[in-house]
Amino acid sequence: MTARQSGAATPGPVPTVDGLRGSAPALERRPVTGRDAGSAVVEFVAASLLLLVPVVYLVVSAARVQAATFAVEGAAREAARVVAGASSPEDAEARAVAATGWALADQGIDTSAEDALTLGCSAPGCLAPGSTVAATVSVVVVLPGLPEVISRVAPVGVPVSATHVQVLDEFRGPVP
Repeated sequence: MTARQSGAATPGPVPTVDGLRGSAPALERRPVTGRDAGSAVVEFVAASLLLLVPVVYLVVSAARVQAATFAVEGAAREAARVVAGASSPEDAEARAVAATGWALADQGIDTSAEDALTLGCSAPGCLAPGSTVAATVSVVVVLPGLPEVISRVAPVGVPVSATHVQVLDEFRGPVP
């Protein structure tokens, strides 16, 4: 039994693309009215800014903290090494402060080396053969772009520190 015989109504002609029967129906094209013109561009720019600005800030902040981490690790290691090779306690401290300052400045950290460096020794005088010297370097990385008003209310810095322990050579000569 066919559709005509069953009494069902047959559909009218179906509009087609390029006049071909059996292909997809033609889409109705409407002209863009003045209300909707350009709204997609505005929405894209707004959404991009809302997503892009926080991501860029996060990347910049993470890069500053990572640079400070590299700086304090290198500064602590070099400070302990120069103390281990120094000939007098005064010379050891001066060299350690200089090495710390260079390592911090290399990564753009503008903290005073004297304030950032702490030296600890296992023996009096710090240069006894077989003793250890520990150099600790600590800095606070201030997050970029935050107004000063926020720093009065909440902490806006990330503390970063590193410690390196160096064993002095057991067979080094006596320190004058």
